[in-house]
Amino acid sequence: MITCFSPIVDKDTTRIVVGTMPSVDSLRFGEYYGNSRNQFWKILFAVFEGGRVPADYEDKVATAHRHGVGLWDILASCKREGSLDSNIKEESLNDFPALLKEHPNVKILIFNGQNSYKYFMKAYGQLPGIEYRVMPSTSPANAMKNFEAKQKEWEVALLS
Repeated sequence: MITCFSPIVDKDTTRIVVGTMPSVDSLRFGEYYGNSRNQFWKILFAVFEGGRVPADYEDKVATAHRHGVGLWDILASCKREGSLDSNIKEESLNDFPALLKEHPNVKILIFNGQNSYKYFMKAYGQLPGIEYRVMPSTSPANAMKNFEAKQKEWEVALLS
């Protein structure tokens, strides 16, 4: 059984990027989006910082905080071989309604791919006062869109 990380949310968070479950690399490094081929941090820094992505994880998290962006996963735990969401079994969910109650400034959930959105909707449906935005996955497994196309969609979600 693997477990997700604690949420990265503070009093200034206005939107949370919702993933499914950290990848094998992310779990090994103890970092959200720790796979060097995942495009999440590259997109975030292209949108907010002009493209410079620091190597230091604390700098990445501080930048997300500075721009009101939090991180968490829909799954609290699961069994999974490898990193693909299609291999997930025996999942349990994180308590998003409780987190949102504790952090009333959060008004937008940005789903990093369809799978996190599907798990969320099945468990919680539409929560009052919360806007949902479903983005193309930043995972290296998602080659449906190139980086530039993903960045444009994510930019709208992160800035509006």
